[in-house]
Amino acid sequence: MTQRIERLVQSIAESGQQMDAILICSEVNVRYLSGFTGDSTWLLVRPDGKATLLSDRRYETQIADECPTLESAIRPPSQTLVALLAEYLADSSLKTIGFEADHVQVSTLHQWKEQIKSVEWTQTSGLVETLRSIKDADELATIRRAISIAERSFLSVTNKLTPQTTELQIAHELEATMRSLGASGVAFDVIAGAEPNGALPHYHPHDIALADCRTLLIDWGARVDGYCSDLTRTLHKADVRSATSDRFEAAYQAVLESQEAAISAIRDGVEAIEVDRAARQVLQKAGLGDAFKHGLGHSFGLEIHEDPRMGPMSTDVLREGMVLTVEPGVYFEGEFGIRIEDDILVTADGFERLSTLPKGLDDCRLVV
Repeated sequence: MTQRIERLVQSIAESGQQMDAILICSEVNVRYLSGFTGDSTWLLVRPDGKATLLSDRRYETQIADECPTLESAIRPPSQTLVALLAEYLADSSLKTIGFEADHVQVSTLHQWKEQIKSVEWTQTSGLVETLRSIKDADELATIRRAISIAERSFLSVTNKLTPQTTELQIAHELEATMRSLGASGVAFDVIAGAEPNGALPHYHPHDIALADCRTLLIDWGARVDGYCSDLTRTLHKADVRSATSDRFEAAYQAVLESQEAAISAIRDGVEAIEVDRAARQVLQKAGLGDAFKHGLGHSFGLEIHEDPRMGPMSTDVLREGMVLTVEPGVYFEGEFGIRIEDDILVTADGFERLSTLPKGLDDCRLVV
């Protein structure tokens, strides 16, 4: 973790912001920089790379185990974290301290200003998140495990579907299976939407049986050692030909073509908006542009939604080492939705597919 702290110090220097230290309050960012997996803890980082965890007695042993090279300041139950910070800074020469404006409540900032009058507080934004956007070898290995567990769980659960299986049961079985395979839990609440419910991009499963439903959209992911995976497949029944099935199959093929066009556009240095545009152009050509109601994808890691984002308003540029979802979708209210999502690594000369589940029309049959 020392290397990550050193990278943060270098980023601060390159930003030109003048500060004697930076106080990291985001639990995710504290974990990323220090390796500490608890909560209610801040990390103070100085320009020379010295870092101190400010925490409480519940975590003394855990900090010693997880962060043996870091200094720590531990508060008793009778002291607040703000008071501990004030005490720690009282005899220091730190006069200007940066803070994460995106993660600090206004009330907390007021407390700092009232209790630590010797310090000038200067806001920062995205310094650690920018570092997190490029995954290192250890992070990639963990993400690969999270993807593998998610994929194996999906195959296990979908192979046992019956007409009586409900959306909620699918969500619960996916979580249980992922945990049994080594995940600590789900990366986010599982989405399982049968037929018309699949047209709601962030649908919450209900006690609705598959029964005669002809389509099923499942969006799921595993969390492993803090890191996420994120996948979506849309299953359909191979039933008697009908106008509805013809429409579904045409839309499915368009979404698949849209996703492949976007993936092919991914490379180091490309603008994220260009990748989104590649997907959107395919769907517009198929007459489905208005049915694509969200951005193309996002990065993920310690959080399920991280920067960069790929959408029509994105200003991000893709870089080697970024991990992205590519998830175009089309949604028809009251009928069905289709979304196909894979996890992609940006490489020096293009991309690597991290997820491997088949996604062709014939590969995604709903058998109940």
